[in-house]
Amino acid sequence: MTLRELRYLVALAEHRHFGHAAEACHVTQPTLSTQLRKLEDYLGLALLDRSGKQPSLTPIGELVVERARRLLAEADQILELKNLRSGPLQGALNIGLIPTLAPYYLPWLLPLVRARYPKLRLVVHEEMTRHLADKLADQLLDVAIVALPGPLPQPAFVEQALFDEPFFVAAPPHHEIAAHDAVPLHVLAELKLLLLTDGHCLRGHALEACGQHESTQDDGCDFRASSLETLRQLVAAGMGCTLMPALSVRRRGDSGLVVRPLAQGQSRRIGMVWRSGHQRTADLQLLANALGDALPEGVRPLRRTLATAA
Repeated sequence: MTLRELRYLVALAEHRHFGHAAEACHVTQPTLSTQLRKLEDYLGLALLDRSGKQPSLTPIGELVVERARRLLAEADQILELKNLRSGPLQGALNIGLIPTLAPYYLPWLLPLVRARYPKLRLVVHEEMTRHLADKLADQLLDVAIVALPGPLPQPAFVEQALFDEPFFVAAPPHHEIAAHDAVPLHVLAELKLLLLTDGHCLRGHALEACGQHESTQDDGCDFRASSLETLRQLVAAGMGCTLMPALSVRRRGDSGLVVRPLAQGQSRRIGMVWRSGHQRTADLQLLANALGDALPEGVRPLRRTLATAA
């Protein structure tokens, strides 16, 4: 039994598809399949159910994957000891971002990190907050960039705020909010807002910015989109209005939409989260400080504070 075989098994558990798992592991599908057969033969256990259209884990397979994840995380930490001796911010760093931030923040983040820390290799994961929290707890991620506060237990996680991201109202062309330089709360309360589906933290932040609660939303007449780009297209089609965080607003015209800031400057706070006691805490704090100092256009800087337990 090898770590490589266990990595293949964990990849298949995550992707539920031989081809996708092989691609993630940078091997051919026959290689991955053969190595998993060897692992099953060595253990004398059927780890996979191959009878359906897509592979699934057997009950014993689920238990093996759970332990394999912890074992691989420990093995990766051993490998990182080499980087601790050679200097800060080197080697691989598994970083997660929420879907309402990743497409807009990564094009700015990645070149910055590459220029400042050329020996650092970011392995990027895009997931909703609850999945990022699970991966942090399982030591599958080193750090996540999420909207704060995150749904993470105290004092097992550390939070470092990076910046505040203001909200903008996006409305169809020729909408009445075009008459406002900034949209006051009483006007916002009268708008039909299109929101992301349940599970996206931005949904709760948008409701909070409007002074509304889930109970005030009429599920019989609203649209639940799974991405900001879908919301953008629904708004352009005249289906309603939405709130968009600053980094997702296209500064040079937003596909003909009417886009206005909120009069009270409501925003969400973006920050980094990692496990307390992480062996690369010094690296993570250094990265957080760098990201908090060099900000993309449209966000608000924060007064520097020390990282705190989540």
